Amino acid sequence: MKVLIIDDEKQLVSALKAIFAKNQISTDCAFDGEEGLEYIFTQLYDAIVLDVMLPKRNGFEVLKTMRKKGISTPVLLLSAKSETSDKIEGLEIGADDYLTKPFDSRELIARIKALTRRKGEFFGNDLSFGDLVLNLDNHKLFCCDKEVSLGSKEFQIMEMLMRNTERIISKDIIIEKVWGFDSDAEYNNVEVYLSFLRRKLSSLNSKVTIRPIRSVGYKLEVEND
Repeated sequence: MKVLIIDDEKQLVSALKAIFAKNQISTDCAFDGEEGLEYIFTQLYDAIVLDVMLPKRNGFEVLKTMRKKGISTPVLLLSAKSETSDKIEGLEIGADDYLTKPFDSRELIARIKALTRRKGEFFGNDLSFGDLVLNLDNHKLFCCDKEVSLGSKEFQIMEMLMRNTERIISKDIIIEKVWGFDSDAEYNNVEVYLSFLRRKLSSLNSKVTIRPIRSVGYKLEVEND
């Protein structure tokens, strides 16, 4: 699991990093809203811990921006404010949970784990894009009346692409999420599995393609007739 922490209190961020590390959760850190958005737009996270009071862009602005971009990563808002109106505002604009400072580290970890468990529920058992439907239970990809089964890595890559259709997914992110952070997998491994997926999309006669973005990564697109 990988979590992004966005908070300008460096002492708190250091403590949070230690708490997450103790629970085998890796972290990236940003100290203002603009830097946080840069991380959000260029990386994939299982959850985001977001402070409300931030320099440059506050937490509410960061949250609104990422949701408008279609980024559905679960967000836990942190704030020193305990007013109900602030909690309501945060939840209404797209936060998944809210925790008031100071908090117990065990509660933080429990809430993060709960958010990541619920992450797939928003999509039900299927993900869809264009004429494709990916079943999350049986790892089958459907197009009209045709279907194909996906291998484990094929499924993980296609799920990642279909959950992030507004974003370009880099080879580094695919390797980290599919093979693991400490893996010795290379870019060629990614290209091999993408070629497998392209063949299966072709066998389904799907209008969806995996488009390479030169020197950046990949994203799904629907071909026009």
